[in-house]
Amino acid sequence: MKIVYYSFGGRYSDNPRALHRRALSRGVAGVEHVWLADPRHAGSFPVGTTTVPLGTPAALAALESADVVVADNHLPPFTKAPGATYLQTWHGTPLKRIHRDAINQAHGNEAVLARLDDDVTRWDVLLGPSAAGAVPLRAAFGVTGEVPVTGYPRNDALLAPDAGERRERVRAALGIEPGRTAVLYAPTWRDDDRATGGDPDARLPLDPDRFAQRLGEDHVLLLRLHHLVPETLRGRRVAGVVDVSEHPDVNDLYLAADVLVSDYSSAVFDFALTGRPILFFAYDLEHYRDVVRGFYFDLLEIAPGPVLQTCEEVLDALADLDGVEVAWEERYEAFRARFCHAEDGRAADRVLDLLLAPATAGVGA
Repeated sequence: MKIVYYSFGGRYSDNPRALHRRALSRGVAGVEHVWLADPRHAGSFPVGTTTVPLGTPAALAALESADVVVADNHLPPFTKAPGATYLQTWHGTPLKRIHRDAINQAHGNEAVLARLDDDVTRWDVLLGPSAAGAVPLRAAFGVTGEVPVTGYPRNDALLAPDAGERRERVRAALGIEPGRTAVLYAPTWRDDDRATGGDPDARLPLDPDRFAQRLGEDHVLLLRLHHLVPETLRGRRVAGVVDVSEHPDVNDLYLAADVLVSDYSSAVFDFALTGRPILFFAYDLEHYRDVVRGFYFDLLEIAPGPVLQTCEEVLDALADLDGVEVAWEERYEAFRARFCHAEDGRAADRVLDLLLAPATAGVGA
């Protein structure tokens, strides 16, 4: 059996990486593992991993000879081998509307959407991170059959027995001293910013200078910018800020952080597994909801933490995290029950059992 993996433009990451690692640790016999890789990210792959350059005839040949294709995003057109299974893991529970469900599709065009639609026709299995999370995924991509609710393989690491030890290792590697509060700031991207190329004078809504002035040396800001965020916001150096945008494993950052500040990103669903506070910096809530994307869920109704609109409100909340935890405890538990119920640290095993079963049942698209 040949399994071909693809993740985020040729990186070794996300759900495909978790499935690959678990397949290797299980010692599944008779399986050839091949990755579609961008040479620029070659260093992220473990030594000995078989890779083929993304976008080459060799990559197309690998896809068309695979028994199983595992991807977390759309692939270029290819013809599946007879009996092959294409597993689409996707890469997060969507709060913001995606694909053709998005209100404003100016960031794409009809040709791009049509190409993505074409890829969906090849999917045999689409993973559901939770029962609630499977609903918008099924709707956005027009999947008509059952979507198996397995949880996300990538999240197994957040629940692993060594998660505490890994947290300490990562914090040490990032230079976070014991007792210092690590604030992970991971905002999503804005379609309208990207469509215009971004404002060259743009500033981060959560101002690193104000962060340092208000919270001092007891706090460190871990800045995780989306790969689609304009380049004008990258590379700024401020004391007390660590740019972790290129860190290869976001789970490291979830484990290292004491609190997450985000907005409409799927990161909030994954981070909830840590049980640590989540703040929503939704400074453009109405615009994003009504003009840019739209939401699948009412953020004000489901949020497991305060929804804030100014930098000062965020800094106030960061200064009183104990109070935030107490005030939002019930909402947090309700959020976890709704969106994290399938996460138990064994998602990768469930998915591999599905893929490696003698008769893998596709769900159709």
